[in-house]
Amino acid sequence: MTSSRGGGGGGDSVRIDRWLWAARMYKTRSQAAAAIEGGKVRLNETRPKTGAPVRVGDVVRVRHGPIERTLRVAGLAERRGRASEAAWLFEETAESLARRREREAQLKLMPDPTYRGKGRPTKRERREIDRLKDPWPE
Repeated sequence: MTSSRGGGGGGDSVRIDRWLWAARMYKTRSQAAAAIEGGKVRLNETRPKTGAPVRVGDVVRVRHGPIERTLRVAGLAERRGRASEAAWLFEETAESLARRREREAQLKLMPDPTYRGKGRPTKRERREIDRLKDPWPE
């Protein structure tokens, strides 16, 4: 069931929100659209809109919290399929893979941010807790 709505036409491009969903970067299309609108996704070093076309060979940067992945589009899909099929839609760059593994190792070594004081944290303590939870503020 292909949609006749929308701009692009042709089979040489797909909306970025659909591609992110089909490539299993996000669980739902609405989550993918929210990430795009929130600036968590870059398409060829620019901030795209949810309907921006993705073509084979484009570079997509996706950030999930402290983890950032740089992907080269290897295939197009408008529908979400099996995970094995989604793996064929992109190739992660070697630099991105090395950075991601290094960052994941660092996160494993970090202690869990917990509040050990009495009662409710003060504004200053809350900001310190937030800084520990998200070391990459927007």
